[in-house]
Amino acid sequence: MRQTDHAYTTHAFDRGDLSPSRARRLAADFLGALARRGRPVPPDAVEIARLVTSELVTNALKHAPGPVLLELRLTAGLFAVTVRDSSPALPVVGDTDPTRVGRHGLEVVTAVAPHFEVREEPDGKRVTAAFVLDGATAPAPVPTHEGKVTGADR
Repeated sequence: MRQTDHAYTTHAFDRGDLSPSRARRLAADFLGALARRGRPVPPDAVEIARLVTSELVTNALKHAPGPVLLELRLTAGLFAVTVRDSSPALPVVGDTDPTRVGRHGLEVVTAVAPHFEVREEPDGKRVTAAFVLDGATAPAPVPTHEGKVTGADR
């Protein structure tokens, strides 16, 4: 029996206080803490979490002028990474183009995280990517901090 299948943490950063490598560590540490509390976390799920977190934070740092909020959440077996930033410009998942150099981050994210959503907010945007931690848990919509369903399957 799992000791926890619900967990949440958030980290607010000023520009320059967050790096993709630090974000990757935070995601791995979050999942590692779950494993220590009795919630099995497959090693490949940790790697996917690190990748998704890194890509979303990289985009926020590259395109947004202000602070970044990183949220990590586990709800009913669904691990969600949400990055909020101050840019009103919404990211677009590009068409697959193997000849393009760079700008493949969201392609990668949507390939490994079947739940993906971008939402406008009054002070910028929120980008969420989520995936099931293990095959024993059925996919579910991504719940927000407010408890509203915001999931979008891709």
